Amino acid sequence: MAPVNRILVVDDDASIREGLSRALARQGHGVELAGSLAEARAALARGAFDAVLLDIRLGDGDGLDLLAELRASRPELPVIMATAYGDSARAITAMKHGAFEYLTKPFDLPLLAETLARAVRPVSKNREPGPEAPPEGALIGSSAKMLEVWKAIGRAAPSEVPVLITGESGTGKELVARAVHEHSARKGGPFVAVNIAALPASLVESELFGHEKGAFTGAAARREGRFEAANRGTIFLDEIGDLELGLQTKLLRVLQDGTFERVGSQSPLRTDARVVAATSKPVEPGAEGTTLREDLFYRLGVVRIDVPPLRERKADIAPIVEAHLRRKSPRRSFTDEALARLLGHDFPGNVRELLHVVDRACVMTPREVVDAADLDLPRTAVGARPRDDRADGDLDLKSAVAALERDYVLRALERANGNRAEAARLLGIARPQLYVKMKDLGIDPK
Repeated sequence: MAPVNRILVVDDDASIREGLSRALARQGHGVELAGSLAEARAALARGAFDAVLLDIRLGDGDGLDLLAELRASRPELPVIMATAYGDSARAITAMKHGAFEYLTKPFDLPLLAETLARAVRPVSKNREPGPEAPPEGALIGSSAKMLEVWKAIGRAAPSEVPVLITGESGTGKELVARAVHEHSARKGGPFVAVNIAALPASLVESELFGHEKGAFTGAAARREGRFEAANRGTIFLDEIGDLELGLQTKLLRVLQDGTFERVGSQSPLRTDARVVAATSKPVEPGAEGTTLREDLFYRLGVVRIDVPPLRERKADIAPIVEAHLRRKSPRRSFTDEALARLLGHDFPGNVRELLHVVDRACVMTPREVVDAADLDLPRTAVGARPRDDRADGDLDLKSAVAALERDYVLRALERANGNRAEAARLLGIARPQLYVKMKDLGIDPK
């Protein structure tokens, strides 16, 4: 049987070359050997390789030079750098210039085998040529729950009434607020965002309503507030639940008649700013933990838009990742296995956490195609269950592992629409092994 992968080993030590040749051949790889940069360049000119294992210090030059050449001419070819020297500066340089991995000699053969398996694993890009990326800040999602958000925005935007947006942190409440503004008659006016929670309590009033010269220590000049800056536009008050009660009364007055005073002044000013507020805290009157006055809640929440957490709209994960990659890393793509792993995570940090995971994978993965193993997600996140209420002393590891394994299998079968061959592929096991696991875990084959 012909070897599946061709590996070019570049090392000026003949004994290391021969040892690696035998070890890699036993792993099923086809191996070509080069003892110098000149020989390596000649081998690369003769044929194609699936990976290069490249020593840094060679008799006729520096392996980093060949790495740079390959990054420019064959960016898809994974290059694993190797050296007998514990040189941190060279390791950093190698990774900065696109090395797939950096290993030290003598080689840890199991680690080398695992690294090569990752490097040469055939992965197909999930992205086909498509439309341009949506603009920064665009809302992404076509799930049933996001459709309700779209409809609510469409109904709210043409009116002039206040809007209250609720949802967990990281769900995109400011994006919803911007969408309301962009689809309203105020689109040509300013959109002024204020994060109440990010401001020191002593400065919130001055930020919102402005102040007169000498109103307090440090007020060296008159200052316009955010409500004045948002005139004929929209002011977005994020984390409105953090607004202290005295200022909630002043905000209520603005909502009722559009008037306010700067700090240190008794002369009323008017504003024609539409108020859109958001909070991740409970807001309903009587709800546990609510900090919003009842009258302010009813005045703010004339239209209320609830933004669902990402775990309740997992169908939007792939489109969000796709749009983000088109904007930030257009040459990158995620394998189906990587997307499946993202789908298996609940993302308590919502879209913000998802994009953090995507960005980190793009930075830390040298290949253009990101696989499941490249994602910085806890392994227990996939198919994880809520913590059991049993006493800590009543632990049954075998049952817990079986329950988690059963969850994995059921998720794979669901994603594969019942196709067992596809489910086995997603799980990384053989189809007969899947049949055995289904029987052992009590999963009905029908």
